[in-house]
Amino acid sequence: MEFMKDAIRFDFMGKRRVALVLSIILLVVALGSLLTRGLNFGIEFTGGIVLEVAYPEAADLADIRSRVTEAGFDRAIVQYFGSSRDVTIQLPPGEGADGGEIRDQLVTVLREAEPGVELRRVEFVGPQVGKELAEQGGLAMLFALIMILAYVALRFQWKFAVGAVAALVHDVIIVLGFFAVTQISVDLAVLAAVLAVIGYSLNDTIVVFDRIRENMLSIRKQTSEAIMNLSINQMIARTLVTSLTTLLVLVALLVLGGEAVFGFAVALIVGVIVGTYSSIFVASATALALDVTPQDLMPPERDDSELDALP
Repeated sequence: MEFMKDAIRFDFMGKRRVALVLSIILLVVALGSLLTRGLNFGIEFTGGIVLEVAYPEAADLADIRSRVTEAGFDRAIVQYFGSSRDVTIQLPPGEGADGGEIRDQLVTVLREAEPGVELRRVEFVGPQVGKELAEQGGLAMLFALIMILAYVALRFQWKFAVGAVAALVHDVIIVLGFFAVTQISVDLAVLAAVLAVIGYSLNDTIVVFDRIRENMLSIRKQTSEAIMNLSINQMIARTLVTSLTTLLVLVALLVLGGEAVFGFAVALIVGVIVGTYSSIFVASATALALDVTPQDLMPPERDDSELDALP
C-alpha cells in the first residue's frame, strides 16, 4: 500500500468490524422497538378526524385539552400547528359516527371559551383509506428497493447491488426504528421523507461505488480493501460537505417549520446521518464481504480462437 500512503488518511475498511457491531446494535434496537412498541401512525393511516382552528391570540393548549376532554373526547390530541395561535385537534377513530356533528360540537365547546375561534380546516379519514395508504406506502418502498437492486446490478455488478440494497434496508429500518422508539407520529410526510432518504442514501452510495470502480479498473494489482480505502478517502470530503449542508437546511426546517413538517424534518435528519454512515461502512463493506475484485468489473475477454475457426 506504499502507493497510497499519502492518499489514505483513515482506514475505513479496517474499522468495518466495529461498524458492523454498531449497525447490529442499532438494528436490534430498531427492530425490537418496531415489534414491541410499533409505529405511532397518524390520522392518515389510522383514520379519524382532524380540525385546525385559529385563535386571535396565543392559545392555551392545557385549557383546550381540558375542555375537549370534558366534552367526551378523552383520546384527542391537541397541539400547535405552525404558530401559538394555530391549533390542531386530532380525534382517533371510534369517537363518534357523525363527523359533522363532532366538528360542530368541538367548535361550540371552543367558542364558549373564546368566541373568536375560527375553523380553518377539517378532514375526515376512514380506517379503510388509512389501511390502503399504509399498504401502498409499504409497496412503494419495496418497489423502490427492487428497482434499485436491478439498476445497480446493471450499472456496476451484482455484488455492489447487494451492498447498495443492504445499506438502504439498513437506513430504512433505523429511521423507522427511531420513530418507534420516540413515538413521533408517522404521517404521509414522514413516509415521503423515508422515500427521500432512500434516494439520498443511494446517491451517496453510487458516488462512492463509481470512484471504487474507476480505481479498480486503473489499479488492478492492489487488494480490493486497499482500493476501497483509497476511493472512500478521495470522496469523503465531498460526502461530508454535502451531508453537512443538507443538515443545516433540515435543522432550520425543524426549528422554524412548525408542527406540520416536524416529523418530515426529523426523518430526513436521521436519514441523512445514517445514510452517510451506511454509504461508507455498510454498502462498501458488504461488497467487500462478497469478495468483489477488480476482475469482477473487467469485460469478458474475447476468445480469438473462436474467431479463427469461423469460415
